[in-house]
Amino acid sequence: MAKTVAILGASGYTGAELVRIIAGHPDLRIGALSADRKAGMAMGAVFPHLRHLDLPVLQRMDEIDFSGIDLAFAALPHGLTHSFAKDMLGHLKVVDLSADFRLRDAADYKKWYGLDHTAMGIQPEVAFGLPEFYRDEIAGARITANTGCYVATTLLPLIPLLRAGAIAPDGIVVDAKSGASGAGRAPNEATLFSEVNEGFKAYGVGAHRHMGELDQELSLAAGQPVTASFTPHLVPMTRGMQATIYAAGDAKTVHETLVQAHEGEPFIDVLPMGEVPQVQHVRGSNRCRIGVIADRMEGRVIVISVLDNLMKGASGQAVQNANLMLGLKEEAGLMMAPMFP
Repeated sequence: MAKTVAILGASGYTGAELVRIIAGHPDLRIGALSADRKAGMAMGAVFPHLRHLDLPVLQRMDEIDFSGIDLAFAALPHGLTHSFAKDMLGHLKVVDLSADFRLRDAADYKKWYGLDHTAMGIQPEVAFGLPEFYRDEIAGARITANTGCYVATTLLPLIPLLRAGAIAPDGIVVDAKSGASGAGRAPNEATLFSEVNEGFKAYGVGAHRHMGELDQELSLAAGQPVTASFTPHLVPMTRGMQATIYAAGDAKTVHETLVQAHEGEPFIDVLPMGEVPQVQHVRGSNRCRIGVIADRMEGRVIVISVLDNLMKGASGQAVQNANLMLGLKEEAGLMMAPMFP
């Protein structure tokens, strides 16, 4: 019997991507969609590419009857999932696509997001939503905190390398790039076509919010404090994300470690040694591809990780987490091939 889900904040890119995925999912059905500012509208009017689907009308979140909902995807602005999670019915599971539960320390949340963590009492119930490393915790969780897109791209190669001691924990540099959809759908002067097209810019330099997640998870993996240099860049494309990672380590050992760590993972492709992954080869899929190249500097290695920021970096990973939480096959609804060209 299909499980019934609600998508909260369905008028954003991640909400639309969740609808697209679930429309082809064998075991999930959409029971409710919320978007407070567009309440009363049809989803097909907000996103015409979804017009052919039979979907519930958008509602205000406080109008939804959650008694028949098994799991809610919360694609809400930062700060809103705290109150929802505290007040929700006990049977309801939640995959949170915001940053509200990603950071385990209230002071870190305040530092990086400028908000008070108002739900620390339920933080111990939360699983960090990176299935490749927290699969068992996610399967038993009531709330899963979906990772940030930059964080997923970076951690999928770095966590196994730090756990195995295949790279030095000091001197890690992450040069990351994202398409414009990573900034969301809300009107923003900085992401207007004429502002982005034919441009390339760094942003959040030295102070990007995802640094809190990176510090937390890299330190856990290494068993000691790790602070990586991290700089994100905006690239004039719609979808796609790449992390080019520089570290001290032997390239052959690094490659062997990643191959072993991700063996059998349904969505991770570690390419043959020396091959370079490209973002256009994962677009529209839940795949992450990782390449390992020996640096010309002896004892240094370059690791390149690519994924689709709206899929494995957000909504695809959210469905992967939901599948685990609901006892479904982890790959269900997610085995679509990348779109190319």
